[in-house]
Amino acid sequence: MTRNWAGTYSYIAPRIETPETVDALRTLVAAPGRVRALGTRHSFTDLPDTAGTLVDVTALPAEFALDEAQRTVTVGAGIRYGVLAAWLDERGWALSNMGSLPHINVGGATATGTHGSGDAQRNLAANVRMLRYVGADAEMHEVHRGDADFDALVVGLGAYGIVVALTLDIVPSFRMRQDVYTGVTWDAALADLSAVTGAGYSVSVFSRWDDETIGDVWVKTRLDRDDDPVPDALLDGRQDAAAEPLGGLADVTELGGVPGPWMLRLPHFRLDGTPSFGDEIQSEYFVARPHAAAALQALRPLAPRIQPLLFITELRTIAADDLWLSPASGQDVMAIHFTWGNHPRAVRSLLVDIEAALEPFAARPHWGKLHLMERDAIARAHPRLAEARAVFERLDPDGRFSNAHLERVGVREPRG
Repeated sequence: MTRNWAGTYSYIAPRIETPETVDALRTLVAAPGRVRALGTRHSFTDLPDTAGTLVDVTALPAEFALDEAQRTVTVGAGIRYGVLAAWLDERGWALSNMGSLPHINVGGATATGTHGSGDAQRNLAANVRMLRYVGADAEMHEVHRGDADFDALVVGLGAYGIVVALTLDIVPSFRMRQDVYTGVTWDAALADLSAVTGAGYSVSVFSRWDDETIGDVWVKTRLDRDDDPVPDALLDGRQDAAAEPLGGLADVTELGGVPGPWMLRLPHFRLDGTPSFGDEIQSEYFVARPHAAAALQALRPLAPRIQPLLFITELRTIAADDLWLSPASGQDVMAIHFTWGNHPRAVRSLLVDIEAALEPFAARPHWGKLHLMERDAIARAHPRLAEARAVFERLDPDGRFSNAHLERVGVREPRG
């Protein structure tokens, strides 16, 4: 039985193939039946699943083509972000942001709208300049930034083809430090959330929904010099070099204000270690930043029910982009993330009330994480959903790349 990375979802696909060449992939797509791409298996639902053939893209060629003049890198879709980051850093280049886990593959992360954090930092997919994919005709296609379908396809959920390579924007390498602030109260944070989320290049708040304090605030500061100072205080909290990260969880990237390369500070976890908690379920919702304080306040009464099921909540911000199905499409957002223990029935029951509390704020779910929202609710939150669906139907009229999940959430039209 094949499971997702955390072991909390079992794929139903009767066949999983791992092609090592693009030609082998094209042969699989040319065969009859439905087909879906599978990456590093970090989705927590049936989003990548199929009753047909799952195609694991992680063995496809890595490519690694650097264009310093254009400030881009072209890379195979199956490559992990941490591997790409190390390759770039060796050559003096960087990604502008990374997600919490460097273990995720580039194609899957961009297709699902995965993100890092920072008031001025956009979704990871916003760095895509070009997608190369195998379409329903089993032929190779390319779409570039500025092309008619580009904004529909980048965060495309595998709904129109299998992406084999992407060209990404890059920036010169830089150095960072991470500092933890504790003791920030809910009252102070909700009165001035921007002071918290804007405290560094990238900021994450790790919360247990305690009554008084919002939790540990991780501030990632971009450095011009390794001895650049950082503030001792953040609102009514203080820098705490002795803070135990995530309750003592191993394999986190170095904290305590120690300067280091961007690739070892932007993610929360080391590529050579275990990501997150394991045996977990994840959910995440995005609300427009002007509504973030009100949305958090609406969730606080649920704290007594959240806490027994929760490993940790993470709060992050993402800047707006133009990608139609991005969680930050058209608006700056705050992401409210839940890492749950493996208690699927209890979590689903609680999500009913979490989604009800967030409904007034037109919350958008993370496409790859557990949520209960279906077609009508997602259409209200994603105003360009119908346009994106029309593009996918045009490119894949027989629904080769569709599945039950995409049809349920309105990304593809239902089929018998």
